[in-house]
Amino acid sequence: MKNWKSNASKPVMDEGLQYHIRCKEGDIEKYVLLPGDPDRVDLIAEEWREPVKIANYREHRTFSGKVGDVGISACSTGAGGGSTASAFEELATLGGDTFLRVGTTAAIQEHISPGDVIISSGAVRHDGTSHYYVDDRYPASAHYEATAALVEAAEQLGYRYHVGVSCSTASWYCGQGRSGFQGYEQTFFKDKVKDLKNARVLNFEMEAATIFTLAGLYGLRAGSVCTVVANRIRDEFIYGGVEKSIRVANLAVQILAEWDQLKQGRKKDYWFPSISDKETTTN
Repeated sequence: MKNWKSNASKPVMDEGLQYHIRCKEGDIEKYVLLPGDPDRVDLIAEEWREPVKIANYREHRTFSGKVGDVGISACSTGAGGGSTASAFEELATLGGDTFLRVGTTAAIQEHISPGDVIISSGAVRHDGTSHYYVDDRYPASAHYEATAALVEAAEQLGYRYHVGVSCSTASWYCGQGRSGFQGYEQTFFKDKVKDLKNARVLNFEMEAATIFTLAGLYGLRAGSVCTVVANRIRDEFIYGGVEKSIRVANLAVQILAEWDQLKQGRKKDYWFPSISDKETTTN
């Protein structure tokens, strides 16, 4: 790698490349999918037309292309809030304004089975990153349009899905109530699962709270859809079905793009169910 020079407060490399994701102006579309795993970017792009690899640096692998006729990008965030926030900041700087997390998750409600899909309406902020941005009492909420589009997509695809609050953690082991190395644990590890279950939290994952919080602070849209691969209450782990959340997210982008066109045509700031009604009046 050649040497380069920039300011330290917000470093930008030669040719305008963002420091972490190594993308520049014009590389990123408005609609962005955010898997954690870099390998899933390729799986996502398999459903697109004209996919192009933009960059691959550290945990951040980025493609852009078209899903249907809609421009779309996907950038892997890595696991956890820290790397996710770095990617989000730089993707937003380059013009991304609608972000859908795509991933896998562990359910903590007995009725949710591996292979189901969970659409997060909000997230408990145990992510370890979002509290550096805003007071802990600030809610990590998905944008209602993103949530509605994900629900519509899951319905159209015929997938079994659940909608509710997730818990984003900074640790996959102790942070989600698992024992650490040599069986290390504290009593509150196990209580965490029980307490969250009693609060009707649906699942554990690691990025949604960071994404939702930053999107809310910056006036952007965000949602999350994850395939269930484990049920912690039933002590099941069945890995598979990742393609379900990918298909839901790709279809949701097309739905959101259609709604955005309707809003523009009707001169409305917000989508609502009857906006497509021909009798809807404009102000």
